[in-house]
Amino acid sequence: MEKRPHALLLKFPGTNCDAETSRALEEAGFSSEILPIACVDEGSLESAQLIVLSGGFSYGDYVMAGRLAQLELERRIGDALTRFRDGGGYLLGICNGFQILTKLGLLPEGSLINNTSGRFICRWVKLERRVDDNPFLRGLPENFELPIAHAEGRFVAPEGAAEKYMDEGLAALVYEEDVNGSTSRIAGLTDNSGRVLGLMPHPERFLWDSHHYDRDWVGDGDGRGSGYQMFKSIYNTIAGEIAHEPG
Repeated sequence: MEKRPHALLLKFPGTNCDAETSRALEEAGFSSEILPIACVDEGSLESAQLIVLSGGFSYGDYVMAGRLAQLELERRIGDALTRFRDGGGYLLGICNGFQILTKLGLLPEGSLINNTSGRFICRWVKLERRVDDNPFLRGLPENFELPIAHAEGRFVAPEGAAEKYMDEGLAALVYEEDVNGSTSRIAGLTDNSGRVLGLMPHPERFLWDSHHYDRDWVGDGDGRGSGYQMFKSIYNTIAGEIAHEPG
């Protein structure tokens, strides 16, 4: 029997996009499990090839978005996520998950702070894929759309760092226009290994053509949206690695 890649979704109090993300992952071919943080230990990671931090408002975004989730992860499993990545695993952080990965130091240095408007933004955005061979993004066109929904989505970095991320291919996704004041319009980051991706847009909310705001929108003809293509890209990467494992 062919082994399916397994995705583990870590759930914090306030996480509210885990069920939708789990369904999206399973639609792409993964088996998935949602695990509350109270049940997480280092052994929980052993069966997974992909760990996902879904969107929402972990711990109500008290103090700052993602900060309490970062501290609780470090208390429970230390640097296990770093070792998971170094051992060949993949990590995906969506919206609040992006904020958490950034605070854990698993993505290039920077922070996600209040939008320049000072308001929660909920809308569709046009994105540009800035990398050619990222395992999460290989199946996506150079330009595509996804919805966003965040109050603390403005990416800022030390002086000159964002431009460096652009030059080095770490700024995986950028907004086509200024949406929230992010430096260099950065919407998503990857690390040097390519095994970690964080993004503010929500791919789990655009799996089918029918999810698009324009009822007449037609994609590439298979009825699938950009979000599905993202999940399918990482599925294909991991499934290919499993197929080539000895034994």
